[in-house]
Amino acid sequence: MARKQKQADALLELLAAAPSRVLADLLAKLAATRPDIRRECFDYLKKHVSLSIEQKQQSEGEILLALWCELDPELSELDEYGGGDYEQADRVSALLYEIEQKLSRNKIEAGYRREILDSVAPYIESGNAGLDDQLYDLAYATCHDDNDLRFLAEAFEDMGGDWQSEHARRIYRKLGDRDKYLELRNRSMVYGGDFYDLASFYWATGEKNKAMQVAEEGLQKGKGRMDELRQFVAQQAKDAGNRDRYLDLQFAQTVDQLTWDKFKAFRKLCTSAEWKVYEAKILARVKAAWPSEQLRIRMHRKEYDEAVAILGEEGYPRTASDNNLEIQTAKELERRFPEEILKYYLSGLSNLRTNAVRKEYARHSRARLA
Repeated sequence: MARKQKQADALLELLAAAPSRVLADLLAKLAATRPDIRRECFDYLKKHVSLSIEQKQQSEGEILLALWCELDPELSELDEYGGGDYEQADRVSALLYEIEQKLSRNKIEAGYRREILDSVAPYIESGNAGLDDQLYDLAYATCHDDNDLRFLAEAFEDMGGDWQSEHARRIYRKLGDRDKYLELRNRSMVYGGDFYDLASFYWATGEKNKAMQVAEEGLQKGKGRMDELRQFVAQQAKDAGNRDRYLDLQFAQTVDQLTWDKFKAFRKLCTSAEWKVYEAKILARVKAAWPSEQLRIRMHRKEYDEAVAILGEEGYPRTASDNNLEIQTAKELERRFPEEILKYYLSGLSNLRTNAVRKEYARHSRARLA
């Protein structure tokens, strides 16, 4: 029996028979309403048609605009509703990244770059799509020279938001525009980070006295976010040989949201004589730390009475495992405080007659068997 020949593709036959004018009209109509098809047309023709440098650059720009048109409807939806499902956000994020990479790697004409920036700016101003990092990265990728950066800084400044103004300040500082940087910087001096930013600017320009005046003012007036500022002043005190001032600042840094790691670092920094001066001051602040950090400090210092009291106050953790710090600490204290630790374990039991998930029953069992 003769083997049946494969049937020819009817569409291919029609395309082969159609005049070039008809094919061009067909593609133009499809590409007019389908950005993905328009982009694929440019990609295909770039590979199969001999183009001038100008045509290649134009094609790259048109591909970027087509990519933007592909993602814009979904980005608009994310912005309108304050985000969306992971799959939708991932699709938009991937296309944003693709545009950013093409902007960074290829020489795109200024007009196309500006059009992309004009398109992304409203979403940056809104800040409601849940993709701020990607949108800012894309905006910066449109900048290929200082003129582009200045235009972007002015766009951020016009938006008026705190975060956009922060970006504008950074750009003006990078461009060496002292007046614009100081104008925006002096509008917002609230946190320690604000004072550090200004102090470090003056320090970098050689105005060291002014830098220290701003820094000292920030230590008095800053409302949080003090880490960089304290370290800046501490480093100057250390360089000047002012050990007492240096330690005072490091102490302030240590007790600001005290942790076991900070406690260890400060202890290592001090001589035995210096530690005697600061030890009681730090211990007076331990109760302000998170319970887990308190436990680490108390156990290290062998202050077991304090440690078991912390366990009693906090109770058995709702989600516990054998590696849980509190459970490990309780096991270490079982022989010293059997009654207190038994009470602690029993605090992990709830009404076993009520319905619960399997993990919860397992937790109850561990508490009974501990």
